[in-house]
Amino acid sequence: GLSDGTLSGTAHISSEQLQAYNDALANMSNYKPYGDLQTVLEEKAYVELDLMDEAVGTFTEVVVDMIAVQEVAEVAESAASPQEEAEVQTFVAENQEVLTITQEEVDTYNQSLDDIETHANTASAFLAVASNKEAVQFLEQGIENANTTAEQTNIFYNANQQWVAMGYNTTRNLTAVYLNGQNFNLDLYVSEADVLLVGAESEYYLTGPTAQSYDCFMNSDCTEL
Repeated sequence: GLSDGTLSGTAHISSEQLQAYNDALANMSNYKPYGDLQTVLEEKAYVELDLMDEAVGTFTEVVVDMIAVQEVAEVAESAASPQEEAEVQTFVAENQEVLTITQEEVDTYNQSLDDIETHANTASAFLAVASNKEAVQFLEQGIENANTTAEQTNIFYNANQQWVAMGYNTTRNLTAVYLNGQNFNLDLYVSEADVLLVGAESEYYLTGPTAQSYDCFMNSDCTEL
């Protein structure tokens, strides 16, 4: 029997099929059966940075409320006559409720500072490990030994132990990378003086509510730095 001459065409490989095959082949060669640890670390760092931004927002809000007290103090200090002093006294008496700093505001202020430091440190720890090829390979070996994936591990930063560690569902063991210079040349800790020095040069500190008067920050009633 004879075909009509077009049967073989039904089995031809199209350009689209060829491209799909080669793409799948390339993806397979790059496939990581134990997950992508570097990506996981970076994603966890971004989460911490978002939380840090939220804490900065909370800090700013409470400081703006508290800084009104500073404004009153500045006015009182600059009062040059008994009449001006009396005016300040009257203002304070009439606005005492607004000017009073509550324990809740103090607690919010203190907690926001703690949160900023905690999330900033955690993000820095994750990013530092993610950018260190040897550290990533070391942790990936631990994942492979535990026969799990990077996405299924519990990755955390411990400030007391000064490490980024991984825990596994299949074992109680931990695999850890120290951040104090013990391995992989990861020596991240700096002094409080160094942190404060860098912070004192930051845009937020120079233009934020803690560096300027109430009117300056709230109403831009000041000379730009």
